[in-house]
Amino acid sequence: MGRWTVYVLIAIGFAVACAFLSNWQFERNETRTEQIALVEKNYDADPVPLSDLIGDDGVLDPGDVWHPVVLNGEYIADQQLLVRNRPHGGTSAFEVLVPFRDADGRVFIVDRGWVPPGDGDFPDSVPTPPSGEVEVIVRLRPGEQLPASGRGAPEGQVPTINLPSIAELVSGDVITSAYGQIVSEDPSGEGTLGGFDSPTDDPGPHLSYAIQWILFALMGFVFIGYIIRTEIVKHREEVEGMPAPVKKSRRRDKDADIEDELLDAR
Repeated sequence: MGRWTVYVLIAIGFAVACAFLSNWQFERNETRTEQIALVEKNYDADPVPLSDLIGDDGVLDPGDVWHPVVLNGEYIADQQLLVRNRPHGGTSAFEVLVPFRDADGRVFIVDRGWVPPGDGDFPDSVPTPPSGEVEVIVRLRPGEQLPASGRGAPEGQVPTINLPSIAELVSGDVITSAYGQIVSEDPSGEGTLGGFDSPTDDPGPHLSYAIQWILFALMGFVFIGYIIRTEIVKHREEVEGMPAPVKKSRRRDKDADIEDELLDAR
């Protein structure tokens, strides 16, 4: 019985672990569903002025991510930065960040697109943004964290789109809660940059993984039950295959009585 108790405790511990992992996958599925709903709501919405979504406090509401905004002003081309190791076109491409001074005087970081890597640490060429007054439409994106590894980048480049660290490299009142992925600009700059793919609406495998963990927990109890049943059957067969001690004793007594009767007859 002690061994069976251990088996049951193992099954319970395994089920608890599976329940934790299943709940984690359910939460990830819920988060992914919310992300898809946000894209469907904002991605193709009509553009609005930047100040309508990012006010004087400079804060981006999470519900406004992916929403298009209109910028009117000029690029600060001499403070352009490149973001390293971006996965585009099957390569570790560079994304081109250009500060944009909006009509309200604030500076907003615009991601104009990407260029393929060159032979060295820099791309072979980077198209220049248009000069003078420009109207640019971008989709709002939140900034990124600094690399956990602490890796850096050569001068004129950054390892990620971490807006507070970029603001230290750019002059002016830089908005650090969001940047913009370009949709269009009028007039256009020289050269061509790679564009951005639309976000996928694939919900991912999280729901199926959550169900699988539940099934694993049930299978754990079934497996332990099978082991216990197998041991019970095996023990029963061993017991039934052994002659009963009491029957052996009675048989020996009967044989002794017969021997005594034969001796008396002689």
